Amino acid sequence: MTLEAVTEAVPPLASVFDVVDIPARQYAAALVDWIVNTFQGVFRSYLSPPVRAVLTAVQWVLQTIPSLVLILLFGLAGWRLASWKVGVFAVIALVAIGLVGIWDQFILTLSLIVTAVVFSTIIGLPLGIVSSRSDGFFNAIRPILDIMQTTPPFVYLVPAVMLFGIGNVPGLIATIVFGMPPIIRLTNLGIRQVNEEYVEAGLAFGSSPRQLLWKIQFPLAIPTIMAGLNQTIMLSLSMVVIAAIIGAGGLGLDVYQGLQRLNIGQAFVGGVGIVLLAMVLDRITQALGGPRRR
Repeated sequence: MTLEAVTEAVPPLASVFDVVDIPARQYAAALVDWIVNTFQGVFRSYLSPPVRAVLTAVQWVLQTIPSLVLILLFGLAGWRLASWKVGVFAVIALVAIGLVGIWDQFILTLSLIVTAVVFSTIIGLPLGIVSSRSDGFFNAIRPILDIMQTTPPFVYLVPAVMLFGIGNVPGLIATIVFGMPPIIRLTNLGIRQVNEEYVEAGLAFGSSPRQLLWKIQFPLAIPTIMAGLNQTIMLSLSMVVIAAIIGAGGLGLDVYQGLQRLNIGQAFVGGVGIVLLAMVLDRITQALGGPRRR
């Protein structure tokens, strides 16, 4: 049989896919509809209020502090935690944000980030500790963490809107879920990487498992945990910007509206504010895991 005859006898791959069609879209839509109909009331009743309350409190505190005092606090934090150069850069960056007229958007963005990081840490840190103590638990949640880290950020917006509606709360929920994996993974990694000699010394002196964790393993794992916190903050910032699409305000909303209206100036100023905020937060939080200055 010639090659031409075989080619004619075997249908092309595309036609095979046309014949065999798994209705994945319908299955996904049915699953989402079931989740929304079943859990929407629970999520809105029990998850939205604490998230909204923390966001309101953080935003009130940041708005109450005078802008000059807040700038000096950032500069002091950069100086004491990192170096005087970081402190000066933080002051210059925040002054620039205020001078271009986006201070209010900056405060809202910072409030969203702080709230998301607080919840990510409260949930992620215990999960990382439990993961370091139990291989079975870590192996169970590892595929979930892989999915959370590899899912495109825009995908998080769909279930957030369907379950929580439009506004800051769904954006925060998506941000918390998106930013949580690094602190879980690096808390687990940091505790596991503690030198066994220190652990054996603690056991030899009669330390209980709780004392071993909080007085030996956790303090020695702080640099790695802080690296996870830094990554959580950076991911939260990126997701907060994207969440402007579903009604979360802040600097991301300036960029989004500028792109919608082809207002390059508005989008540019919002983008510069995001870059400056990201650099300030990154420099300060990177220094948290390093050696403290005398």
